[in-house]
Amino acid sequence: MKRILFISKGENSSSTRYRALQYFPHLRENGFEPVHATAAGGLLPFFAACRQAAAADVVVVLRKTFPVPFLWLLRRSARRLIFDFDDAIFCATDGSPSATRMRRFAAMIKVCDHVMAGNEFLEDRAKAFNRAVTLVPTALAVDRYAVSADKPAESVDLVWIGSSSTRKYLVDILPWLRAAAVRIPGLRLKVIADFDLPDAGLPVLPVRWQADSEARELASAHIGIAPMRDDDWSRGKCALKVLQYMAAGLPVVSSGCGANARIVEEGVNGFLAGDEETWANRIADLAADAGLREAMGAAGRRKAAADFDLRPVHQRLRSVLDGALGG
Repeated sequence: MKRILFISKGENSSSTRYRALQYFPHLRENGFEPVHATAAGGLLPFFAACRQAAAADVVVVLRKTFPVPFLWLLRRSARRLIFDFDDAIFCATDGSPSATRMRRFAAMIKVCDHVMAGNEFLEDRAKAFNRAVTLVPTALAVDRYAVSADKPAESVDLVWIGSSSTRKYLVDILPWLRAAAVRIPGLRLKVIADFDLPDAGLPVLPVRWQADSEARELASAHIGIAPMRDDDWSRGKCALKVLQYMAAGLPVVSSGCGANARIVEEGVNGFLAGDEETWANRIADLAADAGLREAMGAAGRRKAAADFDLRPVHQRLRSVLDGALGG
C-alpha cells in the first residue's frame, strides 16, 4: 500500500476538504494509504510534517508555499513532491501583483515533480515554471446535494453561499439586488455563511453554514447567485459556488469572469451578468418562470455530475499519483 501524505494549513480549510480529505475513501479503495499533516502554526508542525514526508511514497502540498530554507528541507524529505492549488496564491487577494507571493510560488512550482491546478488560468501560470502540470478541477459529491426540500411559496429566494472572506463580492452587487427587489415581489436574499447583512436594503434570511444542512438549505432556494470581480484573484477561483448550486438543481446567475464563465452555459444552466440591468433582468426572468428554473436546474445538475463529480475527477488525481509513483 502506497502512503500519500497531504500537507496543508489545516483540516478546516475548504481547499483541504475539497482537494484532499473527500478523496480519502476513494484512495483507500484503490490501494493508497492517505494521511494528512498540518504545516501551520510554527516550526514544530512543519518539522513534524517533514518527518512524515520522509516516510511517505508521495507528498502532496496543498496551496502552501514556504520560505527557501523550509522548501529546501521539505524537498530533501520528500521522495516525490506534488503541489496542488486552487487559488491565485501568486497575487494579492485584491488581484494586484505581489512580488513576494510570486517569488515563493515560482520557487515551489520549480522544485516539484508535478503540479495539479484547479482551473485553466492557474494551469497556465504554473506552466511558466514547470511543464508537468495537470488540470484537476475542484469536485464535489453531486449525489449529496440531491435532497428533497420544500421551497417557500411566499418568496423567491436568491441564495449565496460563502464566508466572510468572500463577503465583498456579495456586497458589491447589493445595489443591483435592491433594484431587482423593486421589480420582483417577494424577492429575498438567503445568505449561507458566517455573517449577516442587516443593512442590505432587501429582505435577508441569514443561515449559519453547517456541513450537515448545507445541501438542504441550497435546495430549498430558487436561484443561486455567484457575483465575482474581474481580477486575477477571482480568475484563480474554481467556481465551487456555481457547482454547488448546480448540484442542488438550481439555475445560476453569475458574473461572466473566471471559471464561472466557462461552467455557466448562457441560457442552458444559467445566465451571465455584468451590470445592474442584466442582473435584474435575469433574476426577473427566472423568478417569473418556474419551468425555466426547473429546466436550467436539471441541466446544471447534469453538467455537475458529468464533469465535476467526485469519482471521475478522482481518476485524474489518481493518474497523477500513479505517474509520480512510476517515475
